Amino acid sequence: MIYKDLHKFIKAYIKSMRLYYAFITGIAGWIGVAFCRYLYPESVSLIKSVIILIILFLSWGINQIINDYLGLKEDSINAPKRPMVTGELNIPASLFLSFVLVVFSAVITAYLSLWALIPLFGGILLNIIYEYAKGVPFLGNIVFGLMISMCTAYGYLALCPEIEVLFTSSRLSVLFMVALLNGLMTYYTYFKDYIGDRESGKVTAVVLQGIEKSRKTAVLGSFLPSIALLTLKGFGLIEASFNEVFIFLFIMTLFLQIWTGVLFYKFPKGKKAYFSLVTNFRACTCGQVMMIALFNKELALYLYIAAYIFIGFLFGLYSDNKM
Repeated sequence: MIYKDLHKFIKAYIKSMRLYYAFITGIAGWIGVAFCRYLYPESVSLIKSVIILIILFLSWGINQIINDYLGLKEDSINAPKRPMVTGELNIPASLFLSFVLVVFSAVITAYLSLWALIPLFGGILLNIIYEYAKGVPFLGNIVFGLMISMCTAYGYLALCPEIEVLFTSSRLSVLFMVALLNGLMTYYTYFKDYIGDRESGKVTAVVLQGIEKSRKTAVLGSFLPSIALLTLKGFGLIEASFNEVFIFLFIMTLFLQIWTGVLFYKFPKGKKAYFSLVTNFRACTCGQVMMIALFNKELALYLYIAAYIFIGFLFGLYSDNKM
């Protein structure tokens, strides 16, 4: 009996983690890890790199439990089949497990680098703030973007053996791009939550604009990351050169971003809006991988292919748009 209950709890907990999101936090953090390994190729531990990446890939799912708890009201309308809404996932037990995993991650992080505790707890705090900021038009997108950029900072600070210079124009530009990509990504997710957000009183950007205006914004917004990136490069704020792999991935990502905007223009509501999210997640994640190509072309190509395939595979496990 105990085994059955434990098995049911673990299954519901993993389902609630929505692991297709793991690539959002994982790849964002991999930018920092890969950059540190680029700077210190001889003195960076592979084992430490793997441990950090495991924490990064699981961080979304652990925080998602907290996010689901804070968003129960709108989820009861938008996603009535989520384990926490249906009662399949025990709320006190799931929150306790997330707390234990956060403490465990913090202990490991403290051993790796005390500096890395700043983005670790910063990300957790921003996740909590996000649930309330989501109800203020565009503020939720900004907070979400900043939250994911903490993963990039964490990957770098947790791994690097020494930190001589913390901020440069290029590093701040990459952090900005991570925040922008994720802020835009979460804008598209608001389409599927439009009804529940409106009825629960959360005035997201989509609720404020209404579906008709938002679907036009969806197309226009799809060009924003590319314009921002080229502007940063044009002003010399990104020092690295745009190599051939970066340019190729830039073109592929631009297509994914534009196609995301077109999909939400065509299907702003219903099941098709939900299933358009897989392209949205791919565009965001692949945009983050593209930044790695600035200093590690081979790794960027491998991650681009892997992220594209596995996001589709994991998203396919969630075929019910009410989850």
